[in-house]
Amino acid sequence: MPFYEKGPVCIHYEEAGSGFPLLLIAGGGLNSRMDYFGERAPFNAIEEFKGEHRCVAMDLRNANGGQSYGPLEVDRPWDSYADDQLGLMDHLGIDRFMVLGFCIGGPFIWNLLRRAPDRVVAAVLTQPSGFRPELPDLFYQNNMKGWGPPLCACRPDVTMATVEAFLTRMYRTDPDFVFTVTRDFVRGCKTPVLILPDDVSGHPYAVAMEAAQLAPNAQVSLYPWKEPKERIPLAVRHIRTFLRAHRPEG
Repeated sequence: MPFYEKGPVCIHYEEAGSGFPLLLIAGGGLNSRMDYFGERAPFNAIEEFKGEHRCVAMDLRNANGGQSYGPLEVDRPWDSYADDQLGLMDHLGIDRFMVLGFCIGGPFIWNLLRRAPDRVVAAVLTQPSGFRPELPDLFYQNNMKGWGPPLCACRPDVTMATVEAFLTRMYRTDPDFVFTVTRDFVRGCKTPVLILPDDVSGHPYAVAMEAAQLAPNAQVSLYPWKEPKERIPLAVRHIRTFLRAHRPEG
């Protein structure tokens, strides 16, 4: 699998299939890696969509167990990840593309829609992450335990003090809604989006549905769609129909 490098950042990525480009963002929080699709995802998005799309996937910068690395940009955590995603598409010569993301892919997608509205043609948010007021420190605490210590153990240049500052800016400084954009932004976002809600601690159903109700060109899949497992192919069919409907001609 190839690598994309820009300054101190190195991103491990893969491509599969051909057709209109589709950026795939794995779940797993800050440990988002490409192996998620084959091992932990409700369905393997690469296998499902490589027949119609040029699928592009990547290990998130500094995901434990992955091969992408770079500095922790404490003052702009969410935007540093968007830099990597957009930079990789630039590296591949891809201007306009669709995007499908799981879990943390939800906030990432909203940020891409804010940063590059003319480039993202349509987006699918699958079991998107969001802020749950009754568990305000969920993501901070989870990452202080499950992401920061392993990262520091293999990166002498990263300290837990830096990790704490990074996570505080990411998840504790004015946390709300989908973390990366405001309700007003979603209300004004004309990009077609399809949302597949979930309802576990980190994927609040209420936030997914509020975003769907606010976004003027949003669709929602059936819910629940992961259980029983016989429903998953129906959700995948909805995604495929949505992507086909919004794929540019030519």
